[in-house]
Amino acid sequence: MNVQVKSSSGITLVPMDARLLADRKVFVEGEINQEKACLFIKQILLLCKEDSSKPIDVLINSPGGEISSGLLMYDCIQSCKTPIRMYCMGTAYSMGALLFASGNHGRYMFPHSELMLHEPLLGNRVGGNASSIRSISDSLMETRNKMNQILAKHTGRTVKEIEEATSFDHYYRPEESVDFGLADEIVNFDKLMEG
Repeated sequence: MNVQVKSSSGITLVPMDARLLADRKVFVEGEINQEKACLFIKQILLLCKEDSSKPIDVLINSPGGEISSGLLMYDCIQSCKTPIRMYCMGTAYSMGALLFASGNHGRYMFPHSELMLHEPLLGNRVGGNASSIRSISDSLMETRNKMNQILAKHTGRTVKEIEEATSFDHYYRPEESVDFGLADEIVNFDKLMEG
C-alpha cells in the first residue's frame, strides 16, 4: 500500500512501510525467522546511521519463531547505542515476548495486548540414534537455560521464578506483565505518536 508524501517537488507515492521506517517505526510481524531477523538488522542499522541519538520504536505482533533468529535480533537490541523502545501491539508470544521484554528504553503494552512465555520447543520430529537424541536433548536444555537467564536479567526475577513461569504456556495480560517485570507501562496508541 502506498501513501502520499508532500514535498517541495510535489506529491509522491511512497510505500507505507518506507514511510513508517522514515518515522523510525520498525515492525516485527508474524513468525520470527532468518529473513525477518536480517531485515530487522538492516532497518536498525539504517536508522542508527541516520541518527544515533533519536529513539527507534519497535512494534511487535508475533507468535514467536526460530530461537537463533530471535537471538540475533536480541543481540542487536542489546548492543545498539541508539535507544530502542518496544511496543506490544496485539501479541508477543515465545521469542516475541523475550524480544519485547529485552527493551532497555521503555517496554509499552497496549491495553488489550498479551505476552506468552514457555520453554523452547522442538521445531521438528526427533529422530536418529540414542546418541543423537541425547545431543538434541542436551542442546534444548542449554537453550532453555540461556533463555531463562535472559528473561531473569530483564525482569528482575530469579532464574527459578522464570523456570516456573516458562514450564507451561503462561499468558500475561498487560497488568500481569508489568507486575512480573516483563513490561514497564500500559499505554494507548497516542504514545506512538509522540516523537
